[in-house]
Amino acid sequence: MKGPRIALLAVLVALPLATFWAAAPQAAASAPAQASAGVDFDVNDCKSCHDKAVAGMKTTPHAGLERSCASCHDGVTAHVKAQTEGTEAPTPTLKKLSAQELGSKCLTCHDKGRQANWAGGAHDRKDVSCTSCHSVHEFKSVKAQLKTTRDVETCYSCHQQIRAKGMRASHHPVREGLMSCASCHDPHDGTRTKMVSADYVNEKCLTCHTEKRGPFLWEHAPVRESCLNCHDAHGSNHEKLLVAKQPYLCQRCHLNTRHPGTLYDGRNVTLAASASNRLIEHSCRNCHQNIHGGNAPSGPYLGR
Repeated sequence: MKGPRIALLAVLVALPLATFWAAAPQAAASAPAQASAGVDFDVNDCKSCHDKAVAGMKTTPHAGLERSCASCHDGVTAHVKAQTEGTEAPTPTLKKLSAQELGSKCLTCHDKGRQANWAGGAHDRKDVSCTSCHSVHEFKSVKAQLKTTRDVETCYSCHQQIRAKGMRASHHPVREGLMSCASCHDPHDGTRTKMVSADYVNEKCLTCHTEKRGPFLWEHAPVRESCLNCHDAHGSNHEKLLVAKQPYLCQRCHLNTRHPGTLYDGRNVTLAASASNRLIEHSCRNCHQNIHGGNAPSGPYLGR
């Protein structure tokens, strides 16, 4: 009876040992894998000191990154270790980086779509960085993690002159909240002039003002060339965003053609007896209504 008992005892002792030796190589193999992945700290280590910063990004896609804080901040592990041991280590802050260095760090992930054309654009050339407009930890907007509640407020922090134009009598409904700067501009795409989000200005204007698109039998050359020849898209004190009051707007080109160009010298402006009929109502448009182009067979001069 002793022989079978001893054999059974030997088997029971050997099984745990065999399981341990079989699992040991797997544990040894998994340890280097974790080290190679760089996941050697916990975000809670950062939270113990930077609670506000961690709380600000917890509802954003940044919080779901595999390496969390270390995805953007270099030297996090050494910093946590130094803080724990009471020694010194470089602070993994991004505030000391240049605009180009910050852009390169963000573009390691945000390198698709419009952001792919960031390099060389107007903002990039003027050392505007991603963090000039966006905040990872303390954003205020609903979308895009902007530092302000609306994108126009972010843009106006630099473009004060454009803000002033938007306060004029005739303006696009930007300050009313019906439009934004991003309705016409793409701040990330540096491939187009003025960062207009279209191949050219007229194409952007005609996305809303479709009735001006044409084609027309009789075309107006300045209109075909650019809407900005006559309109200031950001605001004007003249009607319809015009850059000048009529008839002076028209006489910038049509000074001495067909109609006399005496309107500038004041001789027929101040005297009621000789006042020009092109000064009342809609001025030149009293006769030339289809200023953007017309299809009337008898209207080569853009009349009715």
